[in-house]
Order: sequence, then structure tokens, then C-alpha cells
Amino acid sequence: MQQGLMLLIQLVLEFAPVVAELVQNRNKSSLGLSKYEPIEAIPEILKVFNPSNKKSGYVEDFEKERIFQQQLVADNHQTRLKIAAQERETALKLPEVNKIIDSWPLRLYPSQILDHTNYGHTPLKIFIAPPQVDFDQFGDRRDENISQIELMLAEGLRNFLNKHYSLHSQVRPTELLAGAWDSKRFHSESSIKALFGMLKTEPSLILESENDGDYLNFRIAYWGLGQDNYYYKTIARLPYREILEESAKRRALEWKRIRDELVALGEELEEINQLGKDNVINLEILEKVENWHKKGIDISKLSLQYQVNRQDYEKLYQVLITYHCLVAGWVADIYHLVDRGVPPLLPELLPSLLSDTFDLQSVGVIASGYKQVYQALENERCYWIPELALQLAQSLCHLSDAYDGKLRSWAKEQLNYSVSTWLQLRQVSPHNSSNPLQAMQLAVSVKDEEYVKKLREYFVAVGDTQSIADVDEILNRIANLKHQVTVQHIFLSHTLTGHSEKVTSVAISTDSETLVSGCADKTIKVWNLKTGKLIRTLTEDLGKISSVAISPDGHYLAVGICQHPRSNVKVWNLNSGKLLHTLLGHQKPVNCIAISPDGQILASGSNKIKIWNLHKGERISTLWHSFTVNAAAISPDGTILASGSSDNKIRLWNPHTGDPLRTINGHSGEVKSVIISPDGEILFSASADKTIKIWHLTTGKVLHTLTGHLEEVRSLAVSPDGEILFSGSTDKTIKIWHLQTGELLQTITEHSGAVNSIAISHNGQFLASASSDKTIKIWQIN
Repeated sequence: MQQGLMLLIQLVLEFAPVVAELVQNRNKSSLGLSKYEPIEAIPEILKVFNPSNKKSGYVEDFEKERIFQQQLVADNHQTRLKIAAQERETALKLPEVNKIIDSWPLRLYPSQILDHTNYGHTPLKIFIAPPQVDFDQFGDRRDENISQIELMLAEGLRNFLNKHYSLHSQVRPTELLAGAWDSKRFHSESSIKALFGMLKTEPSLILESENDGDYLNFRIAYWGLGQDNYYYKTIARLPYREILEESAKRRALEWKRIRDELVALGEELEEINQLGKDNVINLEILEKVENWHKKGIDISKLSLQYQVNRQDYEKLYQVLITYHCLVAGWVADIYHLVDRGVPPLLPELLPSLLSDTFDLQSVGVIASGYKQVYQALENERCYWIPELALQLAQSLCHLSDAYDGKLRSWAKEQLNYSVSTWLQLRQVSPHNSSNPLQAMQLAVSVKDEEYVKKLREYFVAVGDTQSIADVDEILNRIANLKHQVTVQHIFLSHTLTGHSEKVTSVAISTDSETLVSGCADKTIKVWNLKTGKLIRTLTEDLGKISSVAISPDGHYLAVGICQHPRSNVKVWNLNSGKLLHTLLGHQKPVNCIAISPDGQILASGSNKIKIWNLHKGERISTLWHSFTVNAAAISPDGTILASGSSDNKIRLWNPHTGDPLRTINGHSGEVKSVIISPDGEILFSASADKTIKIWHLTTGKVLHTLTGHLEEVRSLAVSPDGEILFSGSTDKTIKIWHLQTGELLQTITEHSGAVNSIAISHNGQFLASASSDKTIKIWQIN
């Protein structure tokens, strides 16, 4: 068996149960999870989402459960990060005396290792504790560099990690701290304990090799985020002397073949041997050993001194590098899988790391180890298991060009595990059809397309024509489902010009006849929506305009002004253009306004929210925010006010009493826009983190996250039937989403500046967009 694979197998056998126990213990603890409902409560939550049990108009129930689990994992990870940050701060307050403690094994101070200034996700830190090997015992060496094991290991592992697990990766970051180990002084348990004591907040892997006669004892130490203890064990004994001598023997045999060919051509043997150098000596030893073996002599007690050279050392280095890469890849995968839900990468890399000559039975051990970890995650992340197991099945089927029966069985086991879990999650019995793939047609949705395509790739790789045909039927079913999605045809009707600076806000009257635009040029323009003609311009004592809103009856126009000290709200009669009220009281720029569906109250947001009587201009109440309010929306029944702020949070209020109802967390950037669905059940939010989130308004649970914009998302609009969502971004695009499937239907790229505001008409026929390119575009929707 190939030595690298044997090491990985040993690691899996030793380490997989440890990971499984870690996950199970974490699930039992209350760390970050006690405030959430258990997974078993999801069906009851869904009843609240959809009490009539009719099909959801936004995201399927299965997708809700999957997203709920993703949110649990994300929140759990964030909780552990906060705890680690507190422990890290405590560690940094200690005096820098650790360097002089006898058991401290590093050349770096703890503060240098604990610095997270440039990190995104917490990387796995990797240290190399290289062996001290006396290569002089193998004879005269003229190249002194071949003894520099640490440099060779660091370079080989560095190349592997930079390619697949880079520190700058947002997916699976690792940080190799090569050269940090004070290898001439410290090793073993005392050093690991000292490291864990100071660096327990830092997920760490120590790859340690220690010389033991003709062997190298290969050990690993590991702890993940929030672990109470560390794992430390010898996982392999590497016969490095045997590796060197086997390499020397292979060279000698290759030399013999070349020598015999040259002799056959008439070359003098003595001259040829002068070119052979140490190969001649090694060949003589080999031939003697063969002769002694034929005569029944036991040579195990003899000390045979083969001559090794640079090629043999390079072979040893390559074996050591492969060992380190395999273990680093496995542990990095497990760390990022357990702590952040990132699927493993190593299964895809095995074909390039390992040759085709290995014991196929041992591949089953590796597959079993992965499956053991996946099963430990089933309670916490059951919806991820099908993809994880399918990925492993695909990797196994590509490990060898000669795809024989044994390897097929290991891959098929993972495939069956994947499909059976997929069916189980959807409560579909495989007995409902003649085979599991046909049973999948009963529950497949558009969102399963990528998974089904990967299934097809697997069956193509193994040459299973019948299964390919079954999967094609599933893909046809998905294609039919996609065809049922209402595709929105949208085209540009008018481009309105006249503003001299960026247009910040647009609003459309309920009768779908009038468009109002507010601009940083301190003007408000009123347009005919259908013809695009300018009706009037309002300029009375205005600062820069942040937002505009039209009352449901079409009589009132409210305007938010964000230029200090003129920060206020003005209310006009939209039909006559007469100024009715100037609402004073905000001390900071007014960034957003919202009018209730009954047209009675007006909400305005700056660093706080003020509620006004729209008709009388009287202040009703003030809602206190700690950070700048960027967006506000009122539910159709007028009972909930949603506000989004620069602290990345969404807050829900009772607009009549001013009572806070709930705080919603989930975005990693400022919340720039919030809107509520026409049926009052769903909240949509757009953020500077480039995402759009869909929430259940009453419970505050995230249902789905839409990604695709390249920069911050500034504005949202939902169609009157609640089927289609429109989003505008500083990436200069408008995106159109189908809410039933989460599918991106179209991207509009006509604007040359940031899209600051969008609005859809009440009849669903027109969309207006305001941009920093100083224009407003009116789009007709069919």
C-alpha cells in the first residue's frame, strides 16, 4: 500500500471517532443553541408560517428547514467566535513571559499569533515540528541542503495550502506558521500543553515528527474552536531508513538495465562502471543478497550499508510532504465542516495526491471515516448530508483509472447513503417506485437541479446507463418545473432626465399614474408615469432629498431631507403642489420615510424614528435607535413597523404605541432597505453585505438568502402578487428574482451608476428606478 494512504487511513481510524464525539458533546451543550427551538419544532413553526397548509408563496417548506439549520450553524459559530475573542483578550493581558517558560516551544509571542487584524473567517493555524535526523550515517553527502528537512517540508506544505487552503480564502482558510517551532529545544506533551494553554482560542494543528532509530514517529496535535481539550497522538511510524534504501535499490536496478544495454552495444564494462558511481556499489550488495537468499542464508542480522544520494533524500522528502499534506487537508476539512458547515475538499484532491497503486480495501476505511463524521452531523445538519456523501462517492470513483469491483462498492455505498438521506429528508419511501431514483421524481424541485446534475456525473463516470436514463427523467421533471415559473418580460419604456445630481428616491402613486422623484440637487419632480412627461418641480426651501413617499389616496406627498441643519420632513398636497407641513424635530439627517397603508401615520428615520399624524402634522411618538436608521416599512394592517439600521440589525415596533416587538439579526453589513410583502407575512431586507434576506415577519426567522449582487443592495420592491422581487444595487444593476424558487430570472444593466431606489406600480405593470447616473428609468413589465 502507498505509505501516504496508509497514514491517512490510520488518521481516519483514530481521528474520526474523536470528531464524532466532539460534535455530539457540542450538540448536548447549551453553547449558543439554547435560545433556538430544536429541529423537531420546525414543523410547528411552519404551521405558523402557513396556517392554511397551502403551498408557500415564497420558499418551499423543505427550504425553510434547510435555511433554519444553516442559521443555527452560523449563529452557533458566531457565539463560539465571541467566546474565543473574550478568551483571546484575556490571554493578551498576561505579561509576555511565555517565551521564557521552559515548555514554550515557539519563536513567536502569543500576541503575534492571537492577532486577528487581517482575518475574515478564523483560519486553522498549522505548525510544523520537524524531526532531527542524522543523515551522516548514510555516508558522505556533498549537498548540505538535503539535510534541511524543515525547509523542504515547509515549502511543500506551503505550496499545497496556498493552492487549496489559502489564508486569504473565504471558504477554507489556514495559516501555516512555518519556522515558528523552536525545533532544537522542545517537543512532545509538555509543549502541546503549553501551546493549548495560551492558544486554546485558536484552532490549531501541530504536525510533529520525532526520530526513533530507523523510524520517524509521526504525531498530530489538534484542537478546534471552543474545545475544552486537545487531541494528541502518534498516528504512524515512518521507516525512513527503509525508504532511503528502497530508493537506492531502485536506482541500482535501473542502472543495471542501462549497463546491460550499453554492454550489449559493445561498451567496456569498466568504463561503464566508472559512470555508475554509487549505483555500482548498491548493485553489488543487491546481487550478493540475492545470492545469499538463494542459499538459504538469513540476512536479517546483517548490516548492509547502501549508498544513498540526493535522489533518495528527495524521495524521502516527497513522502514526508505527502504525509503532511494529507493530514493537513483532512484536519482542515474537518475543522471547517464542523465549525462552519463547509464541505470537504480533500476527497477531490486524493486522485492527484495518491498514485493508482494502493490497497482498495483501505479506501473503504477512508470512506467509512468520512461517513462516520457525516453521521455525527446528521442531527445538526441533516440537509447537507446528501451533497457531502455524493461528493465523496464522486471522488472515490476517480481514484483509479482501473475502476474495479471493490472500489465500485465503496463509492456505491456513499452514493446510496446520499440518495437514501435525500429521500428520507423529503419523507419519500423508495418503495413507492421500482428504484430510489424513480422515487426522487415524487419530491424533486427546481432547487435540486445542481444535486441531480452531480448524480448524473457520477453515473457517467461509472458507466451506469440505466441510472443515467433515470436521472435524465428527473432532470426533465426539473425542466418542466422551471418552465412553469412565470418569466417576467421587462423592457425600457422611458428614460427621464432633468435632475443635475444623483437621484436618491422614487415613488409611484396607487393609481399607477404619477411618479415622484427626489434628488441630491435639492429638487422634487413629479412625472406622468405612462408618458414620462414632467408635471411640476418642487424646490421650496429644500436641502438634499433622501426619500419620497405618496399616501395611498394619492393626496399627500411626504419628503425626507437629509441635509443638516435642514433635516426635516415636508408634506405637500400632491395634486396642487401646495406645501402643507414642515415636520421639525430630527437633529440628524432624515434618511427614510414610510406612510401607513391606511394613510393616517407617517414614520421618518434619522438616528431615531419619529411617528407623525400625516394629516395634521403632529408628532405622535419617538422610537429610539442607537444607530442610524436607513430604512423603514409599515405592514399592510398597520400593526408592525420594520426599521433597518447601520448596526446591521432590523427592529420591529408597534407604530401606534412605540413598543419594541423584536430585533432581527443576520446581516453582516448595514441594512439599506426593508419592505413587507402584500400579504403581510414576509419581510425582505437588503444590505451592504451584498445579500437580500427573506424573513418570516412575525417570528423573525430567516427563510432564504439571495446572493448575486456584487456590491451593496440599496433598494427592494415586490410585485403585487408577491411572486417576484426586484432589487437595485450600487453594482449598477437591477435583479429580478422568483420567490417561489429563489431563482434569479433576469439582470438589468442599463444604468451607468448605482441604482439607489426602485418602485413598482400598484397594477404591477411598471417599475421605476433611480440612479446616481442622474436619470430615472421607467420599465414596462409584461
